Amino acid sequence: MRDFSLDIYRALLETLLAKGYRLIDYRQYVTTSCRQDDKFVILRHDVDARPENSLRTAQIEHSLGAKATYYFRVDKESNNPEVIRAIAALGHEIGYHYEDMSLCDGKVDEAWSHFQTWLEYFRQYYAVETICMHGAPTSKWDGKDLWKKYDYKTVGILGEPYLDTDFADVFYLTDTGRCWDGYKVSVRDKIPGHQEEWTVKGLTWHTTPQLLQAIEADQLPAHVMITTHPQRWTNNKAAWLKELVLQKTKNCIKKLWIKN
Repeated sequence: MRDFSLDIYRALLETLLAKGYRLIDYRQYVTTSCRQDDKFVILRHDVDARPENSLRTAQIEHSLGAKATYYFRVDKESNNPEVIRAIAALGHEIGYHYEDMSLCDGKVDEAWSHFQTWLEYFRQYYAVETICMHGAPTSKWDGKDLWKKYDYKTVGILGEPYLDTDFADVFYLTDTGRCWDGYKVSVRDKIPGHQEEWTVKGLTWHTTPQLLQAIEADQLPAHVMITTHPQRWTNNKAAWLKELVLQKTKNCIKKLWIKN
């Protein structure tokens, strides 16, 4: 199986299930007693582009009885009402992938107003209760800075993965950079402090086959959050190759960005 194909994504989920992990959405993490469970994986998807790919991963998850959270941006490359409705109909959670500070050029009050407007927009399709920052690596604004002045809980938001996850207990994996150790070239999609500790413990893998081997060998921690960007996962060979080339280029740019 090619890495970052839908086939290997299904294999990843099946392997986790076979090893006794519950596959849950982020809302379940912040609202239930799942933290006491022996094993769980929070499935989080950042829908940055090509939302039709997200529908395909959602269908795979549904067929396996898994729950996941899909965070949609306001950008037209992500915001597809038909896809949002279809994913919600499969029983998955829908959330807002916010980047209001970047879109409002760092103007905090304007960003808060923008956030509330778009939160209500997404609530047309789903009773949104969790949100997640979009990294926006080319922006100088960190989306989470909005919460230095405002509180998302005043508008009915229960949690934000970067702010409301106990990373002392939950191990974090993300496919940022189109690999599983992409934190090395990530501007914001990483967990400072904990990341270094996990690396020292050897909890780092580059490819999905390596990750599968680790799961089979019981090397994966009991509590995990896995973040994917479904735009990267496809069985279409042309689209797969295009994403590979594009991501390699992005990684080179991000390395230069981080150094400077």
